[in-house]
Amino acid sequence: MSPPNLSALSGPFIQGWLAMAGLIVAIGAQNAFVLRQGLLRAHVAPVVALCAVSDALLVFAGVFGLGRLLQSAPALMAPLRWAGAAYLLWFGWQAARRAWRGGSGLAAGSAVESRAGVLLTTAALTWLNPHVWLDTVLLIGTLGAQHAQRGAFASGAATASLMWFTALGAGAAALAPKLAQPRTWRVIDALVALAMAAVAGQLLMA
Repeated sequence: MSPPNLSALSGPFIQGWLAMAGLIVAIGAQNAFVLRQGLLRAHVAPVVALCAVSDALLVFAGVFGLGRLLQSAPALMAPLRWAGAAYLLWFGWQAARRAWRGGSGLAAGSAVESRAGVLLTTAALTWLNPHVWLDTVLLIGTLGAQHAQRGAFASGAATASLMWFTALGAGAAALAPKLAQPRTWRVIDALVALAMAAVAGQLLMA
């Protein structure tokens, strides 16, 4: 068996990377949560790892067939849409309440939740968020399924996701000491609440 042609693989890899990079930078529920954990410097590495691994699983599933299944049966997305909207509204309400009350519990570097709780929230904001499914499984999956080198395309998309979440979490953590004022944290939580509410509204009106 001849070795793979690296030049032939690099094209789909780069295309997958660019496609995912163009989708993932939009501020949504998942990104807002990663940003907040980065600013808190609380469980950043596990959160980034879970988001990146989840995206990779969804991308590869979409590229290798799940995207076509969801396109042929859109009703499968309905339960996910309602569950995701409910969770986003609940999480947004929690963020809004923190923004309203303020308090020292939001000081930079304080772990306001256990690792298990943070990872559970991360998983819910990922796997119960139809926007994540639409971006990774349907859009990226549909694009990747058209390539002869589907694995290279999916690997490029997964790499873009890993790079983005790492930059988001690490970059926010680096800024945390400069954003330690309680008023700043109230603004951050207000923005998180607005992001959650906006995504939930889009899901409910879809």
